[in-house]
Amino acid sequence: MTYPMTEKRRAELVRLSASLGADFADLSLLDEALTHPSYANEARGHAAHNERLEFLGDAVLELAISTYLYDAYPRCAEGELTKMRASLVQSETLARLARQLHLGAHLRMGRGEMLGGGAERQNNLENVFEAVIGAVYLDRGWDAARAYVQRQFADELPHLRQEHVAQDYKTMLQEYVQGHDHAPIAYEQVAESGPDHDKRFTMRVRVGTAPLGEGTGRSKKEAEQHAAAAALERLRRGEKYGESTYQS
Repeated sequence: MTYPMTEKRRAELVRLSASLGADFADLSLLDEALTHPSYANEARGHAAHNERLEFLGDAVLELAISTYLYDAYPRCAEGELTKMRASLVQSETLARLARQLHLGAHLRMGRGEMLGGGAERQNNLENVFEAVIGAVYLDRGWDAARAYVQRQFADELPHLRQEHVAQDYKTMLQEYVQGHDHAPIAYEQVAESGPDHDKRFTMRVRVGTAPLGEGTGRSKKEAEQHAAAAALERLRRGEKYGESTYQS
């Protein structure tokens, strides 16, 4: 979506684009990636926000990292690659990379979000990091987006080792269940609390029809990991799921 942009904002985005190493042909895409929903709400429809670009960027990020791991670790099985990818693409890591790029300083927010410290909120930083990836993809295509992702993760990738992979409880739960009876696993949000600048999400995991665990985190992804860890603990203690299982 193209909409009016001040010369000051345009100059700011040109400088940011250069520092990112992404020469945008359409700066409105970068502007949209850096626009929080709270700003769009206050603008009453006169500005697009970054949620759709975040959705796209999340998929591009996953594919770019998957492609790198596939090429770099030809002897790793699918499960190992999945754990390595999850270790790289964590909320904390994405937020830290966004801080290094100073994306929070360029993020347009509503007054309340801004006064509440939204420029440093982990969820906002994670989202804007992914949204910029989505903008690069739309503006310059897959090859440029993959190169951009690998450039941003350049300091992370060389240090990745299978034995240093962070615990990916969602994958571990999936592998555990598949090793028993292949019951379907589903995650659902059960609660959201806190002010906009410090949200907490509570997610529940179901195995089959049974709710087996809940977890809370600063993002839905983090909460899902905690829920999966709780479910694994129950299953490893010998609890069963089915019609007579634990109910939260």
